[in-house]
Amino acid sequence: MKKTGYIIITVAFLAGALVAVIDEVNVQWIYFIAAIVLGAAGVAVVRLHEHRLAVANEKTAENLKSIDFSLAKIVENITSLNTQKQSINPYDIRQRIDELFNDDLTAFVQARHSLAHTYGLQAYADIMSHFASAQRYLNRVWSASADGYIDEVYAYLDRAQIQFSQALEKVRSLNQIISA
Repeated sequence: MKKTGYIIITVAFLAGALVAVIDEVNVQWIYFIAAIVLGAAGVAVVRLHEHRLAVANEKTAENLKSIDFSLAKIVENITSLNTQKQSINPYDIRQRIDELFNDDLTAFVQARHSLAHTYGLQAYADIMSHFASAQRYLNRVWSASADGYIDEVYAYLDRAQIQFSQALEKVRSLNQIISA
């Protein structure tokens, strides 16, 4: 799109110059003004493209912050829940999961595409592999809590914590590489 804008500007400049030199005494003002308008349109196209690019970069940076924040909060909450699991009624853990994780899981999922945009598909796949496993384990904890399978609740809380922590480590290591 930016190239298109520059092409429009170039064509408009050349057309305006051509109109101005064909007949120096009787300049065809309508064609000359049309060339100026075309050039202005080209400038507008270039500026619009640059604006969209700036907004996209700003949105990507905002999403990366959201990913880091939400994943850090998830790890903090899963660690806390895992530490307290012996003192919580196993049937109540599913309510705690609903209270602690829904907003942050949603925030992460909504911003996750910025990972691929910024770091590439392989990094995205690595992070999402850990995240998806952790989310499945957390869902298993919720189901085991509803069914009263205490051993499964405890085992899958541990697994979810490990996977969420690994996802956060990968995100933070990529952020350090970009920052350096």
